[in-house]
Amino acid sequence: MKKKMMALGLTAGLMVSPALSSTAFGAPDLSEKINWSEKAGTPEFISGKLTAPSKSDAETIVYNYLNSKKKDLKFTGDAKTSFEVKEKKKDNLGFTYLKLQQVYKGTPVYGSVVTAHVNKDGVLTALSGAALPELDKKVKGEKKLKKKEAVTIGEQDLIDTVGSQPSYEYEPTSEMVVFVEGGKANYAYLVNYNFLAPEPGNWNYFVDASTGEILSKINEIHTGKGNGGKPGGGGEPTAGSNTVGTGKGVLGDTKSINTYLSSSTYYLQDNTRGSGVFTYDAQTRTRLPGNLWADADNVLNASYDGAAVDAHAYAGETYDYYKNVHNRNSYDGNGAALKSTVHYSRSYNNAFWNGQQMVYGDGDGSTFIPLSGALDVVAHELTHAVTDTTADLIYQNESGAINESMSDVFGTLVEHHANNNPDWLVGEDIYTPNKNGDGLRSMSDPTVEGDPDHYSIRYTGTGDNGGVHINSGIGNKAAYLLSQGGTHYGVKVTGIGTDKVGKIYYRALTQYLTPSSTFSQLRSAAVQSATDLYGAGSAEVGSVNAAFDAVGVK
Repeated sequence: MKKKMMALGLTAGLMVSPALSSTAFGAPDLSEKINWSEKAGTPEFISGKLTAPSKSDAETIVYNYLNSKKKDLKFTGDAKTSFEVKEKKKDNLGFTYLKLQQVYKGTPVYGSVVTAHVNKDGVLTALSGAALPELDKKVKGEKKLKKKEAVTIGEQDLIDTVGSQPSYEYEPTSEMVVFVEGGKANYAYLVNYNFLAPEPGNWNYFVDASTGEILSKINEIHTGKGNGGKPGGGGEPTAGSNTVGTGKGVLGDTKSINTYLSSSTYYLQDNTRGSGVFTYDAQTRTRLPGNLWADADNVLNASYDGAAVDAHAYAGETYDYYKNVHNRNSYDGNGAALKSTVHYSRSYNNAFWNGQQMVYGDGDGSTFIPLSGALDVVAHELTHAVTDTTADLIYQNESGAINESMSDVFGTLVEHHANNNPDWLVGEDIYTPNKNGDGLRSMSDPTVEGDPDHYSIRYTGTGDNGGVHINSGIGNKAAYLLSQGGTHYGVKVTGIGTDKVGKIYYRALTQYLTPSSTFSQLRSAAVQSATDLYGAGSAEVGSVNAAFDAVGVK
């Protein structure tokens, strides 16, 4: 397996029109800007003063705007029957944020989500996400199959794909969606299969609800290379007291760790953060979560303890970053417990987020040492959980590459925030222990590991889920330039530092990106986030534009 396919887990391009004319999109404000989606033929990102000030509620403002643009957005019926509000909140800048799911006759359209921002004056300032057009002309087929039939059909193909009957972590789930691909739209069952054996997988299958044809399939597990969160399943004690222990990590460094004393035994259970941080021992088996880590004297200095010490401490540090810097209470924003399992399988050269928890292998000693021994690896994987509960970027093609890049970016930002030997390499602390100066990926120079640093040389094949790890180099280089500055492909970028990059990228991820986002939408999301935070004419906005110019994303 090539290293770029082992990378830490670690669509169509867009045309940008700087301003809409009155003939292109109704009669907009002169400040209105739009990205058009080549693939959908509808606007993917609209920004500016899109409506007049209003005292109406945010839903009314957004629905009225959508209805006024119906011809260009190419949906039929009233906006209220075509877009369902799934989330509404007011942020610390005074914007009311809405997340809307596109539906067709009450059925959700897979991957089609739109976000909207209304400012304190009742002005719609941005609409992000391309609605899929003319579904009334495209949706074919009837809902003939039953859920169980779709599960069976997908399972038969899954067995062929992975080589044997999977051992499920939970029963496969199935829901009806409208699945759009290649200009065709079908009623389909989205069936999810989550398992560890014969290999870790979190597969989504799309089974035609009329014919039973498998329309598409994708493994959504976010691996350490190439919605749960509730405590339970590992024998957690319920009576005792919070304590502080000490231990040595994978690299031999000593650190304090929050533990829990119950019946004369100390557990790696930290009750001071959200609903808790729990660390488990798989004992080299492929089971989850395993046994909650227990110790007799609250001093974890044995070599076998190192992976657990780091997993526990670094999960806490990642929690602290998101809470203290972005006021986010755990990955879901609601204090979800952070669960980690170490010593998974034997000589396992990987780590992954399986949709429920973190899992770390010990490595084979030459390619990897225990993967929990790197703060940026832990933060990378837990950022996948943040992404799953916010933008929910589909793990394929450009949206998948943005997903991976976001995890690299925040893994690095957490490392800088904690001052944990920060650099711009990914996983350098646990990768190839006998070789210095390398990592799974380089954000400062992705080409060192064979990954692209410019959109013009992006990978366009089907491997690596359409290049999710490979093409993350494009987003990584943009973030590096935005933070540190530099000249790339003849474009000079003035760096703004890690703190501001974190604020801009966090806002873009949690409020503007949508499941099917492209790199062009990422640029628009970052520009709009910088505009919200620092103003339209700010130096920060100028640097964001320059950084994406430098990597060829328009």
